[in-house]
Amino acid sequence: MSLGEHLVEFRKRIFRAILGIAIGSVIGWLISDQVLVALSAPVSAITDSQGRVASLNFTDISEAFDLRLQIAITVGVVISSPIWLYQIWAFLVPGLTRKEKQYGVGFVLTSIPLFLAGCAAGWYVLPHMVSLLTGFAPSGTTAIISAQTYYSFVLKLVIAIGIAFVMPVLLVLLNFAGILSAKAILKSWRIAVLVIILFTAIATPAADVFSMFLLAIPMIVLFYSAALIATVHDRRKAKRQEKFDAELVVP
Repeated sequence: MSLGEHLVEFRKRIFRAILGIAIGSVIGWLISDQVLVALSAPVSAITDSQGRVASLNFTDISEAFDLRLQIAITVGVVISSPIWLYQIWAFLVPGLTRKEKQYGVGFVLTSIPLFLAGCAAGWYVLPHMVSLLTGFAPSGTTAIISAQTYYSFVLKLVIAIGIAFVMPVLLVLLNFAGILSAKAILKSWRIAVLVIILFTAIATPAADVFSMFLLAIPMIVLFYSAALIATVHDRRKAKRQEKFDAELVVP
């Protein structure tokens, strides 16, 4: 393709991706009530667990509308991810080799369920974190939480953990592409475990050790799973190379 044809193709893919997100956002707006109820469930549970009144507070006249709009766009991006991911893939495919295409397909098919699993893990620990953090307030007080701040907190937590669960797949992809060896991955296990512990400590409250380890353990397991897959791949690659070298030897 010429530069002009690339730009036309890029514009076409961007338009389709935006259209998919827009349609998903409309669906997100329609179910925003249910999403808000699910988001407010950990806050509502404070009344039962701590015996105090707790509620989400809208401090601005337009905050409720802004919050619903953010929820709609977030839901739209998530449910339309197959559409815009395909558009990115379709734009890149002409410039990739056959092996790179195979690696890319494997990365996409593996990363999506892992990302969703990470988001689910973040959602699972959310009630524990909300209960712990609000529990530091003196007894007899009321927990009035800004809805906008609360939603930003939930979104950052869930998305960050979702992305963290995808990182081991990236290690495998780099190994299959010949950029990172299994030996290098295993050699850095101390650094990897330390980074995981630090990440979960930042993502969870300092006093909530249970939630920290609840997130850290599956991430460490995923790291070693990636190292195991890379090790198996490197051994198979070495055997194929030895076989190839043996065939080149003249008897």
